[in-house]
This record gives sequence, structure tokens and C-alpha cells, in this order.
Amino acid sequence: MNRVYLDHNATTPLRMEARSAMIAAMDVVGNPSSVHAEGRAAKAIVERARARISNALGAAGADIVFTSSATEAAALACAGRELQGSAIEHDAVRSWIREVLPVDGRGRVSVTDPETSVVQLANSETGIIQDLPQGLALSDLTQAFGKVPFGFDWLGVDMGLISAHKLGGPKGVGALVIRQGLDLPAQIRGGGQEMGRRAGTENVIGIAGFGAAAEAAQQDVAGGNWRQTEKLRNILESALADVSNTTIFVGKDCNRLPNTSCFATPGWKGETQVMQMDLAGFAISAGSACSSGKVKASTVLTAMGLGDMAASAIRVSLGLETTEDDVLRFVEVWAQKLKKHETRAA
Repeated sequence: MNRVYLDHNATTPLRMEARSAMIAAMDVVGNPSSVHAEGRAAKAIVERARARISNALGAAGADIVFTSSATEAAALACAGRELQGSAIEHDAVRSWIREVLPVDGRGRVSVTDPETSVVQLANSETGIIQDLPQGLALSDLTQAFGKVPFGFDWLGVDMGLISAHKLGGPKGVGALVIRQGLDLPAQIRGGGQEMGRRAGTENVIGIAGFGAAAEAAQQDVAGGNWRQTEKLRNILESALADVSNTTIFVGKDCNRLPNTSCFATPGWKGETQVMQMDLAGFAISAGSACSSGKVKASTVLTAMGLGDMAASAIRVSLGLETTEDDVLRFVEVWAQKLKKHETRAA
């Protein structure tokens, strides 16, 4: 059985560009904080990756601080600050904020005080893209970076979160993007690495892969390569609608990521669908990856007012390598599982 991977919002396959950069970095022995030639060679890898990410992100007016993940970057950005946000933020952000900002049925967040607010650019479950207010304290950019065109500098936010494995880089490396001139104390202390904002020897190999992946991902965005993926997403949703007139598609009429479809079928639990499709050879999800294994309704969809339907939602997130055959095979198998579910429920 040939498996079909349709969970790219959880993590993406490693790009060849990232793999090559990482293999090359493995042969560099120096510590990037050392001043000798070997250390300078390692430091050069880190700084080249930083420049590649800055360029891909449109962040000439910002500092890129490498971390172990976007989750750590969120902790660095939020610790010791009184920030507010909404229930649709990723758990890594929600853990640090007051959930007071309202969300409407289209997944849009209302902001009254941008300077103390956190708003994600794109939601990992629904793919819905927000219009960010200028002067925003923090935005989670992890899902949007490498899929849709934007520039950190013109977004006008103070800080942003990014992660390598969401755009074809390795797992275990992320970054906090900080507007230059913004003072931010380190939370991990002990050394002067990362401009004094994050102590600890940098993950040179992972950072090398991050830089290469970010550059390649931005080239895909600039080249319009995601337009074909968006067409496949629309084919998927149209075909699903043809076989089920009770299934709803969350954010269908909203500005969304080109690869993301979130849909719910009344009475058919999301986790049940995930398990059934997994056994049939398809990798999908219900909720964000960091919440997988938790048998509960999506907080994102609940906040959007879906009620009981929130527990019946699944997410299919396509990649650039996804084919029309992959999509149509998924629909065929999903329709078979739906028919069996309806028969049992009758």
C-alpha cells in the first residue's frame, strides 16, 4: 500500500536543499563561538543561514534569533509580558496569553490594542489568514511563511515566530524575529550567543538546513508554485461536497492558505476519521499536531462557534508534491468510510 501524506501543516518533508546544506555542515567541526578558523567556519554557516532567512522573510529591519523551535521562540517573546490574544492561537502561544480577544464565525480576530496583542497570520487548522493591525506585539508566522507572499517589515509587527519544519527544513530549530531596536531579555542565560538573547551553542546543522529551506520555500512562493496546490485543494473540496451534502468546509469563503482544508461531517468524530484514513494509507489530522492524541473538540473551531461540529472536523493539508490522483484517491476512500459510518448510525 502506497501511503499518501496529507498532513503538511503538522510537518513537511525535508527539502533536498536543506538535506544538502545539513550534510555539508556536519563536516564543520568548530564551535561558532570560538575565534579560531574552525569556529569562524561554523559561525559563517550560522550567519549565512540567518541572512537567507531574513531575505526570504523580508526582514531586513529585524534580528533573527535562533531557538530550538517556534514554541521556545514564543516563550522568549511572551515571558514576563502581559499579552492578550484569542482562543484560536496555537497552544504554544495560548499558554502565555490572556484569551480575551473575540473571534467571529469566519475566524477573524478583533484587536483593540495592538501593542499588547498577539494575532497569528494564518491558522494551522483552518488555514484562515488574518489582516494584521500595524504595531502588533507578536504574530505566529509559522504556517504562512513559505506558503503565501508577505514581508515581515511591511507587516509592521514587533515580533514573529517561525519554524524550520513547517517549510521543508529539519525539526528542532525555529527562530524569533525581532524588530531591530526592541529590547528583549534572554530567558535562557549563560552565554552571549544570539546577540545576547538566547544562550547556548547554536544548532549549526539544523540552522544550515533552515536557511536553505527558507530560501527554497520563498522561491516557490515567488514562482507561484502554490497555485497548483490551491487548485487541488479546491478539487478536493468540490469532490467531497459531491459525496456528502452535510459536510461543511470551514473558512471556504475566507482568505486561506492554498493547501489547507478543514471540514466537518455531523456525528462522525474527527479522531475516528483520522484513524480510519490512517489504516487506509492516508495521513491527515484532527486539530493541530501538538494537540494530537487529545480526545477533545478543537478550541479553534469551538471559538468560531461550530458547537458540536467542532468534534467532527478533520484537516487535510497538501504539499507541493501532492498530485490530483492523491486527492481523488483520498475522496474515494473517505466516501467509502462515510457510507459505512452512515450505515452504522442508521
